[in-house]
Parts: sequence; C-alpha cells; structure tokens
Amino acid sequence: MSDLPLFPMQEIGSLMKPRWQLLGQRGEPLDARALDELEIWEKRLPLADGPMAATVKALRAGRPREAGAEAVRDLGALFALRFFESVGLHRVYDGEARRIEMYEHAIRQMRGFQFQGHVRSFDNKYYLKAAGTGEIRLERPYHLEEFDFVQRHARATPKIPITGAYTLADWSYNEYYLSRTTGWKNRATRRSAQREFVVEIARQALRPTIAALVAAGARVIQIDEPAAGTHPDEADLVVEGFNAATDGIDAEFSMHICYSDYRDLYPALLEAKRCRQWAWEFANRDFEDRDGYAILNLLNEYGDPREVGLGVLDVHRDEIESPELVADRIRRTVRILGDPRRLWINPDCGLRTRSLDVAYAKLEAMAKGAQQVREEYEPSRR
Repeated sequence: MSDLPLFPMQEIGSLMKPRWQLLGQRGEPLDARALDELEIWEKRLPLADGPMAATVKALRAGRPREAGAEAVRDLGALFALRFFESVGLHRVYDGEARRIEMYEHAIRQMRGFQFQGHVRSFDNKYYLKAAGTGEIRLERPYHLEEFDFVQRHARATPKIPITGAYTLADWSYNEYYLSRTTGWKNRATRRSAQREFVVEIARQALRPTIAALVAAGARVIQIDEPAAGTHPDEADLVVEGFNAATDGIDAEFSMHICYSDYRDLYPALLEAKRCRQWAWEFANRDFEDRDGYAILNLLNEYGDPREVGLGVLDVHRDEIESPELVADRIRRTVRILGDPRRLWINPDCGLRTRSLDVAYAKLEAMAKGAQQVREEYEPSRR
C-alpha cells in the first residue's frame, strides 16, 4: 500500500445494469428512457471515443443487433469501470456487468450437480438451486473472459469478486456426500458431510479457477461469502473452504461477509490463513442511537491485525450520506483500530439495488469524506 494514499477506496461488487445494456444485449431498440440514460452517462463518462464507438453508434441508431449482444456487454463492462474510476476508486471491477447472479454460473461450470428448480431466497427473489449428486469436478475455470476484458481496460487496479465455496455449498442440496455416510443422519453426520462438500468445491473447482485467474494476471481477489452469517456455528467450514480454495496461491485475498453478527463468527475466522482483509458492512447498522462501528472492537479483543474494507455507504437506502458522515465513520474506526493504514473505504455491499444516479452520488460522497480525513492525516497531499 506504499504507493497509495491513506484510506484508499474500492468497490465491493455489483452495480445496477443500465437500461440501455439490458435492452441492447437482447437486441431490442432502445426506448426513450434508455436513450436518455445513454446520452446522459455518455457525456459524464465518454465511451464513444474509443473501441466502443461503433457499439454506442448502433445503440443510438436503434440497431443493437448490428453490434451484437457481446459487444453491448463489453460496453456495459467498460461503463462500470469508468463509473467507478471517475469517482477515484483505487480498486475496481466491471460491476459484474456480465453476471446475472453469483451462484448458477459457477455451478454450471462444475460436474457433480443437477439443477432441481427455482426456490425463494428472500422477498420475491428466486434462484435456480442445484443438488450435489456426484463428485465435484471443474469443467473449466470461469470468469477468465470477463477478467481479461477488465485487465485490458481498467485504469485502476482490478479486484475480482468470486463466490466462495461455503456459499455455493450452503445454497445447494448436499445429496452425494451425505449419501456416502452410514447410519442415522444426525447433526454430527450432516455436519461432516457438509464439510466434505465445502472442501471438495473449494479444492476441485474454486482453487483451479483462482489459480487460472492469477496466472492470467489477477492479483487482488475478493471471496464472497454471503451465507457465512446464516449458520454461524459453521464458521469453521467457511474458513476451511477459504483455506482450501486459496492454498498455495500467491495473491492478495479478502473475504466479503455482509449482514452478519460478526461476533458469532469468531474465533473461527481467525484461522483464515491467507485472508488479508475483511470487507464487512457497518453503515447499515449505524444510527444516532447505535454505533455501527463499535463491532470493530472485536478485532482488538482477538488480536486480529487484518485490514478492514470499511462499509461507509448503506446500499439499501436511497438517502445520500454526507461527506461529513462518511468522514466521521472513518474517524471512529481509526480511533478503534488505531492504525489508519489498515483501512480501505467502500460501500457496505454491491450497489446494484440502487439506481445509477443514487449509486454515483453515494460514491462521490464517499470519496469526498475519505479525502477530508486523508487531509487531516496527510496534509501534504492536499
């Protein structure tokens, strides 16, 4: 981090896909709303002056099929990169412009699974759930094409997010590994089968994928484990999956765990050997009568020296945080942890639940708030 300022900034994951991208990649002419959106953002983040000029021209002319779906996805990915970079983020990705979700695509790259149908995850959201029906084997490493595009076009450092082994296992039915056990399927037996399921996904699918990404040039990798807080008594399985997936790989790893009671995951998380940074949410729980950052005392209690990806933006509300509020949240964290060099500044989670206008305004406030505190600690950088 020596070449970076204090309080460097990063994104966490997904960004809402522009309407022009959704229509364009389906081959549908842009409606008035999508055209307005394209024109407004193209002025703010010029995209038509480089390799995407022909795609922008085809979309404007109502001929998206001339460009093709993949070219429109490329434009969406470039848009997200410039979206993040124009705010000043130091680590970026493409807003997951080519991804529909974080589970199905990964599972489709593996043998040993059969899809069973859609299940409800929360509210009116559904996902296609698979059952583990055989030994896990990787068909081919995934995310390589999207990373190649990001690496060729990013001006800031790419940071690729990957769904973790524990989450992939937890969101699947574990039939094969459980069926190999004998006797009554009690809690201990089910836990042992789940451990085997997690570790096999990590060893047979995630590790080869991560190794291929690193060989392609990836240096910063975020392992997403949104399921970690669902069963806190299985935090050790989260760690085993992380360790098996990253074993022997030379890269900088972080683990993103959102919307959890982090106290319930300690001390198990301490054993995540190659995890350099925790990327957690805090703004979502921060109110006038409740300090959402006090949970960081947990790291002091356990002597955990890792970096913190500090969530300072609530991604579930349209209200734009003021730069002063962002700065206050950073200051509070420095008082708790003591060392400002341990902090990266980011939203709580991916911003895909917010409109592009709201997301951009939030990121601008984040950048201004980080700069305020940066000038207090490094006045020479003003």
